[in-house]
Amino acid sequence: TREECDAYAVRSQQTWAAAQEAGLLAHEMAPMEVPGKKRGTTVTVDTDEHARPQTTLESVGKLKPVFIKDTGVVTAANASGICDGAGSVIVASEQAVQTHNLQPLARLVSYSVTGCDPSIMGIGPVQAIQSALQQAGDLDLERDVDRVEINEAFAAQTLACAKALDLNMDKTNIHGGAISLGHPLGASGSRIVAHLAHEFSYAPPEQKRFVGAACIGGGQGIAVVLERV
Repeated sequence: TREECDAYAVRSQQTWAAAQEAGLLAHEMAPMEVPGKKRGTTVTVDTDEHARPQTTLESVGKLKPVFIKDTGVVTAANASGICDGAGSVIVASEQAVQTHNLQPLARLVSYSVTGCDPSIMGIGPVQAIQSALQQAGDLDLERDVDRVEINEAFAAQTLACAKALDLNMDKTNIHGGAISLGHPLGASGSRIVAHLAHEFSYAPPEQKRFVGAACIGGGQGIAVVLERV
């Protein structure tokens, strides 16, 4: 419903703000120096600029739907922002880790890319997650997975995936997501992987396995299973 989508959008903003305040997101950020507004000055960009932590249910409820007039549920507030960004990850074999004396952040257990009906491309993460879990040893999402990240392309899409997978929202997108911090196309996948990989460093030690996923325009889903090392 529209009310569920708006409530989820506010949740994304609030959880991002809490994670930012706690310094959790700094682990995965690479600060950059960019030219300032005044000639000859520079500004350090070390925080995502899209977030609006002061967002309220009242303010988002005033916005009009963008796709289906009057009865639609998607608005500018409960959809991801298209932002500039870049991300990178290094995937190394066990041999490479030993040869180059690397310190891995996590172990890549499995991954999967699946297809779905393009008209409901947002549901793509469901089958992708199920496939990745099966490849990882027929894992159970509730019993064997401690954290889930699904890219927040739209609140409606994320909630549809959560309902289809019967996700525990207490362990799903608990530090905000694309609705709050933005969706830099082509970089969001690496952002999610980097976030989960770094999270192992501050998550309770009993949390062993994380799952990240995203939908893909055109009718695809992608998912990855990461494990503590």
